[in-house]
Amino acid sequence: MLRYLIGRLLTTIPTMLLVSLSVFVLIRLVPGDPIALMLGDAADEATVRDIREAYGLEEPIYIQFGLWLLKAVSGDLGQSISNNAPVMPLILDRFQVSAAIVLIAVAVAAAISVPLGMVAAWRQNRLTDVLIVAGATLLLSLPSFWLGLLLLLLFGLKLGWVPVIGYVSFAEDWAAALAYIALPTLTLILIEIGVLTRMARASTVEVLRLEYITHARAKGVSEGAVLLRHALPNAFAPTWTLIGLVLGNLLGGIAVVETVFTLPGLGRLLVDAIFARDYPVIQGCMLFTAVIYVVVNLIVDLCYPLFDPRVMSE
Repeated sequence: MLRYLIGRLLTTIPTMLLVSLSVFVLIRLVPGDPIALMLGDAADEATVRDIREAYGLEEPIYIQFGLWLLKAVSGDLGQSISNNAPVMPLILDRFQVSAAIVLIAVAVAAAISVPLGMVAAWRQNRLTDVLIVAGATLLLSLPSFWLGLLLLLLFGLKLGWVPVIGYVSFAEDWAAALAYIALPTLTLILIEIGVLTRMARASTVEVLRLEYITHARAKGVSEGAVLLRHALPNAFAPTWTLIGLVLGNLLGGIAVVETVFTLPGLGRLLVDAIFARDYPVIQGCMLFTAVIYVVVNLIVDLCYPLFDPRVMSE
């Protein structure tokens, strides 16, 4: 296990380097100078040049990348151009908002999707299966921004059950914080239910065709025991892998939902930084997201044997 862990960690190094280099180069191909945007049209060229030199933007791009990478290894992601604040504390502060929404959404979606998928597989090609698959496909097809706006219009404006705009941290008032993240979390839950339900159904259908399931039924084991005791451990393993992928993808792609609901999360920070051409923040957000994605999937791989008896017995 230790050798496997070290090997996986070593394979992430080229991935992190490629992500860092790609983001570093691509963001500089976007038209617009961050210093000129920060100072406005009234700034003279000498002032712009002096500030660019202060931020090291006058150096060749390979020197800029090398210096930034050396600092990033020690946890220093530089100084934000637009906020004039260290990037790492800024990212960690915003990450708390995104992490709370994503973790709650994935946990609730998984708790709903796995039973639904198993029931659909158990009632394969019957009305129950058709309705569940149709509902999952419909949820999977809905754009997250459209669904978020629809929920905002219904529950926020029409019914007035939750606040429409703003955010309160859990440290200040946990009840108010839950109210503010209720709709964005519900949006992600509904979207991910479609993905996870289809995976849970597909894996359960495959498991129910195996010989040991037929043997258990022949011995007179009840259908409930067959599903929970025999089918669930094997059927949940592929779904667990997908949950890890979904968790990583949501952390990287939550910008749309946070923009719709005006939440001060990591995705919104990245969007604002892109508009401001804030190179250090953009690079820091992308590198941080890539690291989280790799760590989440590593944890999923390490936990995989716990959910698949066939792996544990090897």
